[in-house]
Amino acid sequence: MKRILLSAGVLLSLYACGENNNNSETAHTEDTTVTDTVNSASQNQPVPAPIEASSSNKYGYEMVVNDLQIPWGFTFLPDGSILITEKSGEIIQFKDGKKTSIKGGPEVYDRGQGGLLDVILHPDYKNNGWIYFSYASPEGEGDGGNTAIMRAKLSGDQLTDTKVIYKAGPNTNKGQHFGSRMAFDKDGFLYFSSGDRGNRDENPQDITRDNGKIYRINPDGSVPADNPFTNKENAVAAIYSYGHRNPQGMILNPETGEIWVHEHGPKGGDEINVIQKGENYGWPVVTYGENYDGTTITEETSKPSMKDPIFYWLPSIAPSGFAFVTSEKYPELKGNLLVGSLKFQYLELLELDGKSISKRTKLIEGAGRIRDVRQGPDGNIYVAIEGKGIAKLTNNK
Repeated sequence: MKRILLSAGVLLSLYACGENNNNSETAHTEDTTVTDTVNSASQNQPVPAPIEASSSNKYGYEMVVNDLQIPWGFTFLPDGSILITEKSGEIIQFKDGKKTSIKGGPEVYDRGQGGLLDVILHPDYKNNGWIYFSYASPEGEGDGGNTAIMRAKLSGDQLTDTKVIYKAGPNTNKGQHFGSRMAFDKDGFLYFSSGDRGNRDENPQDITRDNGKIYRINPDGSVPADNPFTNKENAVAAIYSYGHRNPQGMILNPETGEIWVHEHGPKGGDEINVIQKGENYGWPVVTYGENYDGTTITEETSKPSMKDPIFYWLPSIAPSGFAFVTSEKYPELKGNLLVGSLKFQYLELLELDGKSISKRTKLIEGAGRIRDVRQGPDGNIYVAIEGKGIAKLTNNK
């Protein structure tokens, strides 16, 4: 599908169908730029075959925040309010049943999959007040936009102390693959994703270029000295791993301390990857997917120098949003993963056994395009549903 913003109907098609690029050019099948891996001792495990999903009617949902268009991300403030990003660029605070528009947000490049994207709090928010936003930004070199990270504080209905702490470049007019989820690890480093921006044959495998990467930075935007490519000539120092397509789910696994991501594949082959320092995750040299016209991208699904996913979906579900459940309120969900499906419009439960997925279950089918999923501080599970708003997962009697 072409990524041209013509009408509301075409806009929907831009981020439907797995939010994918329809380029059918043949991908490079040789390693480029980096041939060694930092964690050369780490070994791939056999990738299990895809699992067919079952259905469950144990859960329903009730709306908490209504009348939102594309709520791309949301987070919970200590006062019990919800901070929500609308893809169009609006920041909304929902408190005591009332929505308030927050002023002072960034200028966004609202095209295709680009716009105002994720929002998270610093782990020590109660003491430092920092809020982090990811978005498509028109600032910088070239026309169009690219992924950026801004931090700010909230005072009343106004963002203050705003600062762009990372901006990928150069800009491009393409409307796909901005990423762009964020997560803090247990050591306080900020990770974020940036998709390949529709330039799959150059960006993901080249560490001198932004895009198709997972980044790790300090909370103020500076680069940690022990990042894997800080001593590589011309490398982008903030890169932590590369060879990614379009990660739109990112969590800190509380049991392992690792950053886990899921990412959109092409036609087939959405993946879950465990992020490791300096590793190459293969796109587009290896993939379980194919071009949208059915032609082959590459015959290879694995190479010794590249990290395999721990799981992949076939067919693609177009995953967005990611949560690890620790709440006692949902005993069957605790210790497992939740993923939103844009394409099939349900919440998916992935039962976890270490780093293996043992079962898939579709929850609240037909709810709508689920853009984000979070566990709230009250232990409830909340989901962002396009065209509806923020809903709470409920147990059916």
